[in-house]
Amino acid sequence: MKSVSDLGDLRGKRVLIRCDFNVPLDGTTITDDGRIRAALPTLTQLKDAGAKVVVMAHLGRPKGKVDPTYSLAPAAARLGELLGTEVKLAGDVVHRKQASVYDVAKLLPNAAGSLVAKEVDVLKKLTEHAVHPYVVVLGGAKVADKLAVIDNLLKVADTLIIGGGMAYTFLKGKGYEIGGSLLDAEKVGACAGYLEQATAAGKQILLPTDVRVVEDFNIKARTSTPVTIVDADAIPADQEGADIGPASEALFAEAILGAATIFWNGPMGVAEIPALAEGTDAVAKALAASEGFSVVGGGDSAAAVRNLGFADSQFGHISTGGGASLEYLEGKVLPGLAVLEGDN
Repeated sequence: MKSVSDLGDLRGKRVLIRCDFNVPLDGTTITDDGRIRAALPTLTQLKDAGAKVVVMAHLGRPKGKVDPTYSLAPAAARLGELLGTEVKLAGDVVHRKQASVYDVAKLLPNAAGSLVAKEVDVLKKLTEHAVHPYVVVLGGAKVADKLAVIDNLLKVADTLIIGGGMAYTFLKGKGYEIGGSLLDAEKVGACAGYLEQATAAGKQILLPTDVRVVEDFNIKARTSTPVTIVDADAIPADQEGADIGPASEALFAEAILGAATIFWNGPMGVAEIPALAEGTDAVAKALAASEGFSVVGGGDSAAAVRNLGFADSQFGHISTGGGASLEYLEGKVLPGLAVLEGDN
């Protein structure tokens, strides 16, 4: 894979660089600038080499329409602060003939920045060169988003830990009553199948043994009704699971601390609300204390650990790849990466 240094003399040359600046916002305030900071080494390298740098990025999913809500102005302002220089925001980048990044990459000399190179190296460690025992921790709301990841990583990992909203579809697959908890009814059979597949392969899928339940919560207001801890098979019909419980925290931490490689993607509960962030905090503490190689993947997980007060240096790697990294872990071939590796 070519690096920036392989591009030769860049003085006075225009360099187009694709950065992931899809940062979380509270209005126009960036709540986690980790993705912007992660791009600084390559941007600084290009700037110091005398290149005219053009950054291409996106924020949210405006679906082809101009929407001020998704303006990159906050990202441009923060990047300027971090670089100590003015970063101009282009006012019009839409042309009649559109080309994908993949199409452009085939026409121009290309290289991977230091962030992409490190990300690919880490992802290959997780899929091709993992040191065992290998534990994967998956959370977040939608089980459908992670089924392909589970399918692929179950082939290489020893233990899969399932938390967050996606855990309740797995619990339903075991025949448990889950009350008003998040459920993907169409995926119950698939989840039950993965539990059987893991057992047949001599591996394990760890599910919550207890959960924190509430009648209602409001993410925007960061509030919830009183929290109760119940066994995972005894969720009241008028309650919904919103975080793993203390027994689950201990169970998950034990598996994490005994691993040589750990990959974590997705919070264990509604981590935006302090009373429902204890499970996510417990998993983060276990990863930080682990002597194994720990990888925190995905924007929500990275934002959660930073909001909980953890430093990036407490983990082996914090991924900024987001959806693309998950697709790689699913076993998909990423077009842009194929170009960088010379497979076009």
